[in-house]
Amino acid sequence: MGAHGWSSARLGFVVCGYLAFFCGEIVPKAEAGCWDREVPNCCTGRNNECFEYTKRKTVCYCDTYCQKTGDCCEDYQLVCQISAIDCVVGSWGPWSSCTSTCGVGSTERSRQVSVPPRNGGTPCPDLKQRRGCFGNNAICSTAKEVAKILPDSFKRNFKDPWRRPHMLMKEEKASYCVYLRVKQASAACKLWSAHLVRERLVCAECQSDAMSKSDRCGGDGLESTRTFWAAASVPGCHGSWVRESSSEGCRCPPYSVLFV
Repeated sequence: MGAHGWSSARLGFVVCGYLAFFCGEIVPKAEAGCWDREVPNCCTGRNNECFEYTKRKTVCYCDTYCQKTGDCCEDYQLVCQISAIDCVVGSWGPWSSCTSTCGVGSTERSRQVSVPPRNGGTPCPDLKQRRGCFGNNAICSTAKEVAKILPDSFKRNFKDPWRRPHMLMKEEKASYCVYLRVKQASAACKLWSAHLVRERLVCAECQSDAMSKSDRCGGDGLESTRTFWAAASVPGCHGSWVRESSSEGCRCPPYSVLFV
């Protein structure tokens, strides 16, 4: 081959080299993207699992957050933005009743999703709201009463030694029993009663002498509401309880307590 032939061949190699470089490096290869992902093609918010590998084995993302980080797949706009469906929610429901019958509590309201977000659409806003409230039910004055109690042995079958024979006997009213779940008892109560301990169910009897004009004993509790008690004979012995049930015309078993 002459000098002219070698020169032409060399020029051909150079041209082919430039073409290969241009085709391989300057013109991008076909990329894999959001369209190639398994369902769902697109994801809302930030989701590090919502990615795909390109033909170059690099990672690109198909979540909404990729628009901030600049690492979206090449077809993100085409696949995710055009077909994106934003979340749609309904109207707020009514506020619930206050969680506390008496005093500070909370109330909440909610709303439902009408259309869930798809393909990278705007995520749903908060579906629940909560705010403080103050319960002031008609029974709140009763809840503030503090029961005064004594051991049942203190006054069972009690005979008044000072009553004169000619004094009229008080009308004897039928006793009733109240069953209360102890929620708190101070340390001083350990010297007084082994039954006034947390979560123990105790029976408190309301006898005729302790009844008010309304035929009930003060501080005899409220169902589902914590009320307070104090031992009449032991300073510093006090606590709280919740009324669970009551029974008319009954007597509590031994080692119970009495309202005074």
